[in-house]
Amino acid sequence: MPPKPLLILTITSLLLFTTVTGRLISDGITNNNKNGILRLNPLTEDVVTEACEQTYGFLPCTDTAFGNLFLILVYGYLMYLAATYLSAGSELLLEILGPGLVGGLLLPILGALPDAMLILVSGISGSVEVAQEQVSVGMGLLAGSTVMLITVIWGTCINVGKCDIEDSIAVDNKDTKGFNLVGSGVTTDIWTSYSAMIMAVSVLPFIVVQFPQILHSDSGRHLAVLLGLIVSVSLLIAYCIYQVVQPKLQRRRLAFAKHKHVRSRILKYLKQRALGRLMDGAGKPNNDVLKKLFESIDTNVDGHLSHSELRALVVGMRLYEINLNEDDAVNKVMRDFDTSDNNEVDFEEFAEGIKNWLEEAKGSKIDPHIAGPDTLKYIHDYYEETKKEHALLGDDVGDDEEEDGVDDPRRTTIKAVLFLILGTIIAAVFADPLVDAVGSFSTATGIPSFFISFIALPLATNSSEAVSAIIFASRKKRRSASLTFSELYGAVTMNNILCLSVFLALVYVRGLTWDFSSEVLVILIVCIVMGVFGSLRTTFPLWTSFIAFALYPFSLALVYVLDYVFGWS
Repeated sequence: MPPKPLLILTITSLLLFTTVTGRLISDGITNNNKNGILRLNPLTEDVVTEACEQTYGFLPCTDTAFGNLFLILVYGYLMYLAATYLSAGSELLLEILGPGLVGGLLLPILGALPDAMLILVSGISGSVEVAQEQVSVGMGLLAGSTVMLITVIWGTCINVGKCDIEDSIAVDNKDTKGFNLVGSGVTTDIWTSYSAMIMAVSVLPFIVVQFPQILHSDSGRHLAVLLGLIVSVSLLIAYCIYQVVQPKLQRRRLAFAKHKHVRSRILKYLKQRALGRLMDGAGKPNNDVLKKLFESIDTNVDGHLSHSELRALVVGMRLYEINLNEDDAVNKVMRDFDTSDNNEVDFEEFAEGIKNWLEEAKGSKIDPHIAGPDTLKYIHDYYEETKKEHALLGDDVGDDEEEDGVDDPRRTTIKAVLFLILGTIIAAVFADPLVDAVGSFSTATGIPSFFISFIALPLATNSSEAVSAIIFASRKKRRSASLTFSELYGAVTMNNILCLSVFLALVYVRGLTWDFSSEVLVILIVCIVMGVFGSLRTTFPLWTSFIAFALYPFSLALVYVLDYVFGWS
């Protein structure tokens, strides 16, 4: 949480700035070319008139470049405070209520709230002409936030989170190769790849609203904005539903992958203990070898394998890498073998169960007829395949990053609500003056407001998220890397659907003109390139970060060339 003295100092600076930029009282001599009679009349035309318009009638404003730069810094810091308070409140609520509705619905919306408010105020007030001019600030923020998160911050997280890559997977907490472009990098789980895929799909509303301009048609543009808004809101609802149900899907897939891993490990263990081949020359289970294995597990020699005997088998294999709940694993193995439901496994059930497992292992290979000497080979391959599948799903139960329970839920809830209220109020109050300051700075310097908002505003609204992502990635673990990149992809997705929904609603309701072809093209290129890139692989060597870094200046240069060389705008 930001220090309170700094917040007080910021507010004090605003008040002092208001004082020195208000109406001045003439002394009758300075800047006076008339007679020497002293006058005390601040309402005459001799005073310094106020050309700028104060927001809310009391917040400071100025026409100078440096004055507006100061205001952008101050208001930007206040928006950073708002984002920090909203983030802190969201995390406290998550500790109390867990994922589900909070993690899936509330957190993404609150994370995008400062951006959404800035976009809203950029075109909600003033005449249509003024709104049309100021709305470029909102588009600059939308494009700038998306591009910054998925290029600069993404690449930085690769650099600070890199570990040594061995067998195409980054090894946790092992960073001995230094600045190796190929041999070091990060690995994420498969769910992070799904997030990247969703981010790529989230650009669909941009394509819908841009369609008339693609066809060089002036008719139907207002309708295209409405259709884009409908698609954007629909994607927002679908994404929130996915976020709510995704933890359940993840647990189910993880349980299935873990069970497959256990089965493949047992097969590998039995093969190593077997005095012969598990399968004969015809590719069928070798009953003589299986009988000897059965007898070695049946310690009480009663012709049946009990729950305790199967548990001794599982414990004896020392499946530490699976992060195993042994009782749960034994229950699932028993269900695979015990077709008679008598809580015991006879030899026929054992042989049939092993046969089914071997058939599954063979089915995972291109050539299903491998037997004999190659039996160990495909069992080993099956084990490595299930091990990798399990790892990609991100099973880190018991990881040192798990949080303890909340000691005082009532107090934590009150604190969370206060953070959320304070963050929302700050964002709502200071979004409008920040947009005004950007517009005035653009006028004073001649720099298009799009470029100012593209570069400066995302630093204010996304700094908290960016810093926490970089710190979290620096833990150099697969789990922290997965969470970091999932958050980045999720933030961009919310920009593309929630913030765009606000923007399109503003354009449609106020009857503004959609004329952002170059900006849309930049968002499409960055999101599709990084989205497809992130969805096709789970390990990212260090060299991939430089592709991400290069996309940021490329985006700025592309907008400039298209707008000011080819005249797209």
